[in-house]
Amino acid sequence: MTDSHPLLHWQPVSAPAHEPIKGRYLDLEPLDLARHGNDLWDALQGPESDALLWDYLPYGPFPGRAAFDAWIAGNAASADPQFYAVRERRSGRVTGLLSFLRITPKDGVIEIGHIAFGRVMQRSPASTEAVYLLAKRAFDLGYRRLEWKCNSRNARSMRAAERLGFVYEGTFRQHMVVKDQNRDSAWFSILDSEWPVRQAAFEQWLAPENFDAEGRQKRGLETLRGA
Repeated sequence: MTDSHPLLHWQPVSAPAHEPIKGRYLDLEPLDLARHGNDLWDALQGPESDALLWDYLPYGPFPGRAAFDAWIAGNAASADPQFYAVRERRSGRVTGLLSFLRITPKDGVIEIGHIAFGRVMQRSPASTEAVYLLAKRAFDLGYRRLEWKCNSRNARSMRAAERLGFVYEGTFRQHMVVKDQNRDSAWFSILDSEWPVRQAAFEQWLAPENFDAEGRQKRGLETLRGA
């Protein structure tokens, strides 16, 4: 083996246990239709929901509650993707969901996706902390690479990935057909060697002292990361 390709002495990691994850502003709970269905219906398809939410997801909006509940139940039973509901501590309500997916312990690669946050959660500390908690779980387990992928036309997801510290790697052209439309997929990642700087920035950003009395941030996440 040449110096340019050193041995890693790599050992496969464990798949993440599907268990609650506690945060400062929210808790992540394994998705469950009985516990989370009503709140998620209100957050994701209610009168105050985000009209653009489903534009780039491969499912939704749903024609009615029965179809929505079937989707939630199917996701709750899935091992990969591994879905979590987001319960905000201040209100006690469930306001979104997200998942691990493409969980590959033998290579230490895992992805965060299927992100569907209600309007009240978007651009809030809760939305940032939800991603942080899954990222921290992945790297604490020893994963080497955390991925984020999205439709290259989804400007909001592209901006979010870069703000959260994911590095753009390129676009896979004609990667999928979603809702009978072509999808070019933008790929982003964070590596284990990059995580300590990002983790420190997340923790500083999420600290209560980083927000004023109206809940506005004092220093941005990218500023704290030095990006």
